Amino acid sequence: MRKRVLIVGGGTAGWLTAGYLAKRLGADLADGVAITLVESKDIGVLGVGEGTFPTIRRTLATIGVDEAELVRRCGATFKQGARFVHWQRAPGTPGRDHYMHPFQVAEAPGGLELLPYWLSGAAGDAEWDEVSTPQKAAADAARAPKLPTHPDYVGPLNYAFHFDAVALAGLLRERAVANGVTHLIDTVTHVALDDTGAIERVETERHGALTADLYVDCTGFRAELIGKAMGVAFRSCRDVLFCDRALAAQLPYETADAPIASQTISTAQEAGWIWDIGLDRRRGIGHVYSSDHGDDEAAERALRRYLGPRGEQAEVRRFRFEAGFREVNWRRNCVAVGLSSGFFEPLEATGIAFAEVSAAMIANLFPWSGDHETSARQFNANLLRRYERALDFIKLHYCLSERRDTDFWRDNVADSSNTASLLELLDRWRHRWPNELDIDPQVDIFTEASWQYVLYGMGWRTDLSTRAGALRYRDDARRAFGEVRRQIGVALANLPAHRALVAAAQRRGFGSAAA
Repeated sequence: MRKRVLIVGGGTAGWLTAGYLAKRLGADLADGVAITLVESKDIGVLGVGEGTFPTIRRTLATIGVDEAELVRRCGATFKQGARFVHWQRAPGTPGRDHYMHPFQVAEAPGGLELLPYWLSGAAGDAEWDEVSTPQKAAADAARAPKLPTHPDYVGPLNYAFHFDAVALAGLLRERAVANGVTHLIDTVTHVALDDTGAIERVETERHGALTADLYVDCTGFRAELIGKAMGVAFRSCRDVLFCDRALAAQLPYETADAPIASQTISTAQEAGWIWDIGLDRRRGIGHVYSSDHGDDEAAERALRRYLGPRGEQAEVRRFRFEAGFREVNWRRNCVAVGLSSGFFEPLEATGIAFAEVSAAMIANLFPWSGDHETSARQFNANLLRRYERALDFIKLHYCLSERRDTDFWRDNVADSSNTASLLELLDRWRHRWPNELDIDPQVDIFTEASWQYVLYGMGWRTDLSTRAGALRYRDDARRAFGEVRRQIGVALANLPAHRALVAAAQRRGFGSAAA
């Protein structure tokens, strides 16, 4: 008998999981896994612009989403990283006012590691994100990371996407159904457990009782299965990450040919930060803030100031959330994916990244033999470490700030709001830069390069004075920094404007279709 998977809840997380599992577990094959997704028509998808991490390219390719179709259908644009404005210093303070976390990893001819030479002054006064990769210059100039003639999901600069979340959920739904997923529109009224605490059935209004070998909870913050029915605890991280509110708005471009930013722009505020995501026809802009450090009215005033005169009449949507996660996400025959599993805040696009990770692990650990417990132990241990590491990475953006202008920033830099594991990392990096010793590829979403860009973008300085004499390839490093400058010139001369690439994809597609 075919194994059966029931996914409860749609949205981006639900349909991404359904489409991915359908391809990996053979939902369209006679001997594959039968996958059903049930979602209520009464619960909508949050329609804000969302960002992703470069792993999304592999995930979408696996599901079978054409890159040009993604651009056409979802207002998708290309994301080369994130630009952080006023995170290190308050507005009006002397010094650099921004840095970038690019997706392109620093590389030098011959494998020479450039970071220690930058730390020892071989690149002069230039910043790390400026001398290690051409991506910052390309993104600052609103250039694209690839040419129309490059194949789907391939380009000389690493990239992810921005897109309309509602439109993406619709596209993923179509692909999942085409891949063999059964779609039911219905409302879950009750989740029944058996004597062992496993899910026995899910009762619905129209289709009655639904049963499966594995249940996947994609019901968002409601966590109808893993939380309400099974009682799995949620671990709050509000003592580390203070933001718990968000305001979201949409702002059309002033002109049809206005440049599209090819990076997420995150601008720090008195009690949080504002995201600015460029889609093809509009910008998605929102304010994430702490209700313990500022009120809702002040947050909306800050958002409308950022929007400017054209945003005075913009509709503002309000959201509440609590940073945190479940330490157990696979209990008996139920797995939580997406917001039902955990969420920190929109910073660095970890939400969709965790859904990708969870879907991939479910596919790899699928209990074909019926042994849920062995799969659950590995899944839970791996995901817990991923959450703990991502928590430290997000907090890194806050805890190094020089800002002391508000209680929000003063509280963020206090050791009492930092985890012991993050303080240990910072202690290591006083005299050693982040490297592979600090990263576990089995659990870390962010590589050592990401930690380096944020650490040094926030002004941290690793003291290498005691080992300066051991840096024997200083001349080679200077030549390598010169090569990056040359690559910047090539990139600016050859990469198209971001809007031009989006327009080309909408008209013709990529690769041979664009020729």
